Amino acid sequence: MNVRRLTPSPRAVDWGLFAAVGTLLATGVATMFTGTPDTAWVIDLHAVAGVVLVCLLPVKLWRVRRRVAPECLTGRRALSVALALDAAGALVTGVWWIFGGSLDLGPWGLFHLHVALGLLVPPLLGWHLRYRYHSPTGVTRRGRRDALRYAGLVTTGALLWRLQGPVNDLLDTAGADRRYTGSREEGTGEGNRFPVTSWVADDPDPVDAGEWQLTVGGRVERERSYALGELPTDASEDAILDCTSGWYSGHEWRGVRVGSLLDDAGIDDAASWVQFRSVTGYRFSLPIGEARDAVLATHVDGDRLSHGHGFPLRLVAPGRRGFQWVKWIEEVRVDKRREVGEWIAIFVSGL
Repeated sequence: MNVRRLTPSPRAVDWGLFAAVGTLLATGVATMFTGTPDTAWVIDLHAVAGVVLVCLLPVKLWRVRRRVAPECLTGRRALSVALALDAAGALVTGVWWIFGGSLDLGPWGLFHLHVALGLLVPPLLGWHLRYRYHSPTGVTRRGRRDALRYAGLVTTGALLWRLQGPVNDLLDTAGADRRYTGSREEGTGEGNRFPVTSWVADDPDPVDAGEWQLTVGGRVERERSYALGELPTDASEDAILDCTSGWYSGHEWRGVRVGSLLDDAGIDDAASWVQFRSVTGYRFSLPIGEARDAVLATHVDGDRLSHGHGFPLRLVAPGRRGFQWVKWIEEVRVDKRREVGEWIAIFVSGL
């Protein structure tokens, strides 16, 4: 069998690699917000693009093998080699994670390494394209054949992605219990005994329960403040915390329903968003309808929340990823518009 007859033309391979990397980056970022089953297609697209990249990268490396031999290396070509190695590393760690692999890197693990390698690809690719850019017009010279070959690649990618589930089940790997987001189960139903993680650098000192107060303000008729002992804790919610660090954990959360706090304060008719602010300055907002159904938890599986998990109050927002479940909440603020600055605050609050 002539392999060349099955592979796209050189220019089509180049642009196919670019499209695969772009899709992987876009869907990789989007996975941070895939908290409900109807968004699972983002994960599937990410995986299929990864399989396509697995197929194309060896073709590209085989075609340029003579140009990257040690005696032919230049600075620009060395950069291209670094790009190839980084992309291969991101692919290997991703596949390793899917099939239950693990790696101890201190506070980080295999999933974090996969993300870090993936984020390094775009700048290396941009630098590579600075010197190796080719117009996409050259791709159309063998358009029909290349289109059929890419259709075959994408179909192959989809089939391989569907097969990984049965293979994981057959081999009984740690990857068999992954949720549709790719996260693995840890500590479900075991109170505070699930991983303690914080977004970026949030790491406050333990909150003094005697001095702490929760404030409900903004577009309300009357601002309210509550000491910890004044908060009703009769609301409960069974919800899965799905962390972008690669794990998920299901629990019964008990605390106060946000809707009850809003009713006590009397919200303005123009109010559309509810923002939850941490003692660290970290904050995140939910649409008012969604916020009403959320719970500010004081307990998990009957245990009082530990400091690492957000004592005295943690937002429980079903269908949202873990970084949106704000910890150490001290203020609930009702607003007409969402604060744009909160997207900066979540990256710098702990600094």
